Amino acid sequence: MKRRTLLKATAAVAAAPLLGCQTRGAAPVKRPNVLFLFTDDQRFDTIRALGNPEIETPNLDRLAARGVAFTHAHIMGGTGGAICIASRAMLLTGRTLFRAPNNLGDFATWPETFRQAGYETFGTGKWHNGAASYARSFSAGEAIFFGGMNDHRKVPVYDFAPDGKYPKSRQHVAEEFSSELFSSAAIRFLRGYRGAAPFFAYVSYTAPHDPRTPPKEWADRYDPQKITLPKNFLPEHPFDNGELKVRDEQLAPWPRTPEVIRRHIADYYGMISHVDEQIGRVLAALDETGHARDTIIVFGGDNGLAMGRHGLMGKQNLYDHSVRVPLIVSAPGVGRPGTRCDALVYLHDIFPTVCDLAAVPAPETIESKSLVPLMRDPSATAYDDVFAAYRDIQRMVRTERWKLIVYPKVRVTQLFDIAADPWELRNLADSPEHAATLADMRGRLAQWQERVGDKVSA
Repeated sequence: MKRRTLLKATAAVAAAPLLGCQTRGAAPVKRPNVLFLFTDDQRFDTIRALGNPEIETPNLDRLAARGVAFTHAHIMGGTGGAICIASRAMLLTGRTLFRAPNNLGDFATWPETFRQAGYETFGTGKWHNGAASYARSFSAGEAIFFGGMNDHRKVPVYDFAPDGKYPKSRQHVAEEFSSELFSSAAIRFLRGYRGAAPFFAYVSYTAPHDPRTPPKEWADRYDPQKITLPKNFLPEHPFDNGELKVRDEQLAPWPRTPEVIRRHIADYYGMISHVDEQIGRVLAALDETGHARDTIIVFGGDNGLAMGRHGLMGKQNLYDHSVRVPLIVSAPGVGRPGTRCDALVYLHDIFPTVCDLAAVPAPETIESKSLVPLMRDPSATAYDDVFAAYRDIQRMVRTERWKLIVYPKVRVTQLFDIAADPWELRNLADSPEHAATLADMRGRLAQWQERVGDKVSA
């Protein structure tokens, strides 16, 4: 599909449908509320309405029906095994991988920016980027988890501390399943909010991250024997990608077997369907409090997961199953409901996008782009190509059609024709007829590396 170039929207223009018209001398119109729903380790193709008939996600399906779904949203990778830290750092600062410190540094965060613009900012759930950045970002909160993963039934959490201090002595264990715990906290906030200012609610789940232990109802929902194996299932990865023994890869024995992978996928789907149910509770509370009509709702995931694809289990790789994430934006009056946008975008584009939608000035430190023009015209283009990196051992660049992955330490190159081979199975890097394409993609990779300050020789 040929796309026209994206035009950058100004905050005033982008927010016009949400804020309405304002005549001279009239009272200022209240800005829209923001509700951000964020899952952990949820791959891009795990929503029924977006093409997966084996999973049940009725609430995300309804959200996709009322908003714009970005089907090719990417993360830019990670600098360590815990991909979610880097992914969240980029999301929260709007900055690129090598310029977004894990603790967020002194960069203005997304909720902090809205707090400074007069919003009441509420945070619950996972915050993997340090207590100090949380404290300056939120004016309220509940059930705060400073960590990466934990037993979903025994989450060590903090109550909100107005003084911004979170010593371990204030931590307590909440014996409620994580997805229910964080949803209930968000619901209490929504039902109890009486402020005159708009609110920004950040609801960050730890599901479907392992340990994948869904409640019994959801564990029984998916029969492993009825799960379809992905077309790119492999017993083992075909070569050493530089990270085959990381923790995530040890969650299933080698070689991977169809029986084991089906069981893992069934549990994964159970976790996702359960968190979908809990998201439904939050959306119902938004409706019953009357806020749905003036609230921007964003749903996203921090990174994908292999789950047997290419013989891998985790997210420490640059295949689509690990770097593509779900992303849905529902903003009253902006975009046609049920729209699918296939443009290449980044998860961390959400920061300036919501700034545009709410007429909140975006910090100058942001390096990402507003997606509002794509919401208005899904045929527009944000990026000609996107880049990702994993530590110093993998690099990737892709266009709409082509994808290059380079493994500099083991001297392996992969070139995929994504249009013809979406499962990334046929490596064309050694094909003479694709030499020009390979050279072009290498040039694009070098340009991205220079642009983002990547010093690794690929």
